[in-house]
Amino acid sequence: MRNLSVVVWSKDRCSYCDDVKQYLDQKEIEYKVINLTNRDELRDILEVKYGVRHVPVIEIGEGNTYEAITEVGIQALEKVIDKYN
Repeated sequence: MRNLSVVVWSKDRCSYCDDVKQYLDQKEIEYKVINLTNRDELRDILEVKYGVRHVPVIEIGEGNTYEAITEVGIQALEKVIDKYN
């Protein structure tokens, strides 16, 4: 797999967020977490960037090119990960 940069926008007690992190761990894909728990200003950033306030949001890219996955569920994440293999 190429040198991906992955950021997971997450919050505490979010089962969908946990699913995403578990999937990335199983695939041995390194990622950074931005925790939105009690941080509405970070939700504001998601709303400006992607038009959503929910989590998880996963940003994946390399170099200066990124894309965001705002759909809930592993299938959307798998589809984007597969593009980078």
